[in-house]
Amino acid sequence: MIPLNTHLHIGSLLFEGTDQIDLTGPFEVLSRIPNSTYRIYGKTTAPVRDLKGLWLTSDAALADAPPLDVLHVPGGRGQEALMDDEEVLAWIRQQAAGACSIFSVCTGALICGAAGLLKGRRATTHWASFHLLPFFGAIPVNERVVVDGAWLFAAGVTAGIDGALRLAAELRGDEAAQAIQLHMVYAPEPPFDSGTPETAPPAILEQARQSVRAITAQREATARRVAAKLGIAIPAARMVHDLARARLFGENRGRIGAPANSCAPK
Repeated sequence: MIPLNTHLHIGSLLFEGTDQIDLTGPFEVLSRIPNSTYRIYGKTTAPVRDLKGLWLTSDAALADAPPLDVLHVPGGRGQEALMDDEEVLAWIRQQAAGACSIFSVCTGALICGAAGLLKGRRATTHWASFHLLPFFGAIPVNERVVVDGAWLFAAGVTAGIDGALRLAAELRGDEAAQAIQLHMVYAPEPPFDSGTPETAPPAILEQARQSVRAITAQREATARRVAAKLGIAIPAARMVHDLARARLFGENRGRIGAPANSCAPK
């Protein structure tokens, strides 16, 4: 926990094609953290659309961001356009080097991976991209929220709210996080138990798999290229298949395919 009299600078990355709830879910939590300043940063301050067309605007350009205490990297289909964007990747590397907490949501993990920051880290991401984590040197952990030293990963979309509450507790203590949760009335009672591959009906899961097949294939091609550039051994096809099957077919909760002593937290 960081003393309350220490002011925190919290910043989120914004880009075209982000999934807005990867950004706005954590925003609801992070913007309420006591004695902090929260800002959104983009390549420019021009409005961008999220993957469903919602207009979003940053507070300032990346170059104008101060050294951040907390860096938040959301995901979304627009993530693919950033995997070779050295301006954004360099900014993430620079901010992560000095931050006390780095928070990735959904496929924001893949962006961090492209920046070369996931090597040896326990991590998670959206279920459809979970099997790609080893291409960035990460250790896949099949949990909704994963903490590895200064890094915190939320699995997909709404998991960002859970991760942000966990982060708030790490920064300001459990009571501060609980107060934020209460103000948000965050007590979800979904009408269906279909929120993960492990619980979704098989027919629904298959429909979801088909709907993301093209972007998943594109992400795998990008991950292979990034792995080669970073000098990371490309995982064997069997390992990738097993990881994909474990998530897509709801198998093997917990850590998957990694030795217990292989993480290297910051």
